[in-house]
Amino acid sequence: MLRISKLTDYGIVLLVHFAQRTGGTTLTAREMAEATELPLPVVSKMLKSLASADLLASQRGSRGGYQLAREPEAVSVAEIIEALEGPIVLMECVPDDGVCEQASHCGLRTPWQRINRAIQTTLTQVSLAELAADMPPHHQSTLAIA
Repeated sequence: MLRISKLTDYGIVLLVHFAQRTGGTTLTAREMAEATELPLPVVSKMLKSLASADLLASQRGSRGGYQLAREPEAVSVAEIIEALEGPIVLMECVPDDGVCEQASHCGLRTPWQRINRAIQTTLTQVSLAELAADMPPHHQSTLAIA
């Protein structure tokens, strides 16, 4: 089974929470922790990671906090996963520059590349807005790619 990390799952939960808010609401880490029932240190860490990946915009000051950097329709699940986990790659040989010790006698590189592209395409076609529409408000999820 392929599975995203718990931190990536939390990052998606946070982004969905933002996407379910109207009008580009700015929220603090504390507000997000309370709303999602996630630990404040984890929320703070994830918000910083999401901001450094340009998925969230941060604002300093007494009215500071975080908000989505773009409309939820413009953010794909693939982009979120790649921002938090790195490239979506199933096998070492899948990237064009991937090296595998078994390459000289294994014919599976091309099929694995095709499978990886299909997964990448599917994740690219699902937007944050779709996740937000499908998930009840204030609900934590355990997302797994199987």
